[in-house]
Amino acid sequence: AARMFLRLLSDVRWRAANPKWRGVTCSRRSTSNTADPHPVALPAQAQVVICGGGIMGTSVAYHLSKMGWKDIVLLEQGRLAAGTTRFCAGIVSTARHVSIELKMADYSNKLYQQLEQETGVNTGYVKTGSISLAQTQDRLISLKRVASSLRVMGIPCEIITPKQVAQLHPLINIHDLVGAMYVPEDALVSSANVSLALATAASRNGVQIHERTSVSHVSVQKGRVTGVETDRGQIQCQYFVNCAGQWAYELGHSGEEPVHIPLHACEHFYLLTHPLNEPLASNVPTIIDPDGRIYVRNWQGGILSGGFEKNPKPLFTEGRNQLEIQNLQEDWDHFEPLLSALLRRMPDLEALQIMQLVNCPESFTPDMRCIMGESPTVRGYFVLAGMNSAGISYGGGAGKYLAEWMVNGYPTENVWPLDLKRFGTLQSSRTFLRHRVMEVMPLMCDLKVPRWDFQTGRQLRTSPLYDRLDAQGARWMEKHGFERVKYFVPPGKDLLDLDQSKTFYKPDWFDIVGSEVKCCKEAVCVIDMSSFTKFEISSTGDQALESLQYLFSNDLDVPVGHVVHTGMLNEKGGYENDCSIARLSKRSFFMISPTDQQVHCWAWLKNRLPDDSSLTMEDVTWKYTALNLIGPRAVDVLSELSYAPMTAEHFPSLFCKEMSVGYANGIRVMSITHTGEPGFVLYIPIEYALHVYNEVMNMGQKYGIRNAGYYALRSLRIEKFFAFWGQDLDAFTTPMECGREFQVKLEKGMQFVGQEALLEQKQNGVYKRFTMFILEDHDTDTDLWPWWGEPIFRNGRYVGKTTSSAYSYTLERHVCLGFVHHFDEKTGEELVVTTDFINQGEYEIDIAGQRFQAKAKLYPFSSLFTQRRRKDEVELSGYQRE
Repeated sequence: AARMFLRLLSDVRWRAANPKWRGVTCSRRSTSNTADPHPVALPAQAQVVICGGGIMGTSVAYHLSKMGWKDIVLLEQGRLAAGTTRFCAGIVSTARHVSIELKMADYSNKLYQQLEQETGVNTGYVKTGSISLAQTQDRLISLKRVASSLRVMGIPCEIITPKQVAQLHPLINIHDLVGAMYVPEDALVSSANVSLALATAASRNGVQIHERTSVSHVSVQKGRVTGVETDRGQIQCQYFVNCAGQWAYELGHSGEEPVHIPLHACEHFYLLTHPLNEPLASNVPTIIDPDGRIYVRNWQGGILSGGFEKNPKPLFTEGRNQLEIQNLQEDWDHFEPLLSALLRRMPDLEALQIMQLVNCPESFTPDMRCIMGESPTVRGYFVLAGMNSAGISYGGGAGKYLAEWMVNGYPTENVWPLDLKRFGTLQSSRTFLRHRVMEVMPLMCDLKVPRWDFQTGRQLRTSPLYDRLDAQGARWMEKHGFERVKYFVPPGKDLLDLDQSKTFYKPDWFDIVGSEVKCCKEAVCVIDMSSFTKFEISSTGDQALESLQYLFSNDLDVPVGHVVHTGMLNEKGGYENDCSIARLSKRSFFMISPTDQQVHCWAWLKNRLPDDSSLTMEDVTWKYTALNLIGPRAVDVLSELSYAPMTAEHFPSLFCKEMSVGYANGIRVMSITHTGEPGFVLYIPIEYALHVYNEVMNMGQKYGIRNAGYYALRSLRIEKFFAFWGQDLDAFTTPMECGREFQVKLEKGMQFVGQEALLEQKQNGVYKRFTMFILEDHDTDTDLWPWWGEPIFRNGRYVGKTTSSAYSYTLERHVCLGFVHHFDEKTGEELVVTTDFINQGEYEIDIAGQRFQAKAKLYPFSSLFTQRRRKDEVELSGYQRE
């Protein structure tokens, strides 16, 4: 193998020293410059202007025109498909961990399959299948989890042995493999031709396409898009779509109102070879070797092979406006580890003749998921960019969902994991993006086990207690840039071992979290929950109450000092937000929402609250530190610190009062814990945070107080069947579908958003039900743990997926939460899900292909626990928010 490697490298070194072949990629461009670049004048106005003529821009244009929008102009600064799309490896792969990405890729595959017939443009579509290799058992588990998701989606897929790999692909060295996943319907395409085919179809449907036209500026008035400035004049428009790929960040910042699009380009390398002596068949499967960090596909009888190296090279951090991407400098030294991996996987390639090493920019995002949706600050400004090297796989589906979003107000699937509003301005620092993408690109191939965390861009938003908690053994995770405690490592534990333990099985923190949960149930624990989104809404008259009554489903006209759990619903009755609102006075309200709602909720309310100078909304997230005191002795700690009675008679459940705690005044105390356990949350002005925390810890010593983290909170809330927005609840889930009818006041004397949809569900029934599953034959010590996204089977038939799970230390069982659907056995049509349908089924949960029996429970349920608590101490009506 070493000798073959040297022969190949000698070929490589010769080519690097001989520059003649470098001109291949540039020749096509130079010939096109002679023609008149602007034969047709730009229109003065249009309904939609799309910037970017790659796979994303053409897909959006195609789908908008299919949906009946014709007044569309697509602008491309160079030529169509001449950016990253032109250099794309052309692999259409449906094997995705995130459900919405899997659906996008599946749709793209089906679209590309018929596109040539529809348009007459040759797209190069070949159904080759793909084989994802596993060199370790953990990798094979990861592939089995993906395979479970693919199968229930109706996508053919099987886990195969190394011998079967060798039968499917003649060149693969299988000696170090433990198995693989074969997806026979994955495909190859010419990505530039797919883009041209989409553009052709869009053009026939009336879309105007103008090449060599640069957008310099997006005009905004009163928070809405009004037009674009180009190097060829102005176009007035109602909608603008930024599909500018790696330039989307700069374009977003070029308008009067900046739109933050957090992505950053990295160099991406792949090599092309001449045909092999025995040319590869056109339908030979694509190989994805994540442990080797490479992919290999057939390319004109030879191979195309690239990968995701551990030390990526970020590009254009300072910004650079380059029209068409030229082939960047080849860097054989940098590519050498991927070349070595290729030769280990295909040792017979000793006579390989390399045609060229391609180096092109790919855009990556801070969380490895693409960016789509409407800007939170500018109405009518939509974005589709940051594909993390999967542009051709997502192109069709992403364009479809964005078009639906623009035409109908929301796509047909829950796209929150991809929504631009999951990010804030804090993720658009160039330094942050440069450092994060250097971590993200290698992570494309790294094994991602449950509860992994990013290491870059950390300690950005922290509680005033960060250093104090860190010194006590806090282990941190990050949400929306905010550091939050997972758990506390007790003195004497091996910290390094714990931090590096990564497994799909029982984790090393199991006993630590168990002791924190025990303390929450028997004594008192403190959890810093400062990351929660906190808004204050007030008015000089009744405007605040009237507006909130319309925007929220529960009745907020409650006595001052009461706390209301409520949904912020859309027109379909789905949860746009799940929150707690305290009435501070007749005319002011304090709203607590999940951490990642900060941008989304603000934009939702801003766009719907009346434009009234007497009505104000302020984001006070940063003004308050939140301490959650959970447990039966929380009442004793607070009573002693405030010299005020805190028992249920004096301080009932779901109540809010400003109090003194220790020396500090103005502490908002709420009798709510988001877990179902008794206790209080203290909202403390940040300058008092350290003082109040120290007082609480000192006073709590005699009651056995200790710090706890979010893992304990997750276990408590899941065993009490509390839903979590963003994971269990989303814009397609209504209160009626998850047993929360009591959080809706259908007859509160005035209309509210989503009311009609809920009345219809009340009358006709629901098509899915939120259900708790307690695993019966699951061994916590030796079996794979559930995570989320596991398929649920009822009487052997697939009925839905889990949305979250945790180990219940009280029940000593794993608990999964998820939605059950009812599909007609013959037609597959969705039917109404009744209580009897849930209760009369035999259930199994599929964890990486292995099924475990489960007992189903509906919400609300009678207590599962032997130790019953007084009703006034338990918030049965509560929601958990993370």
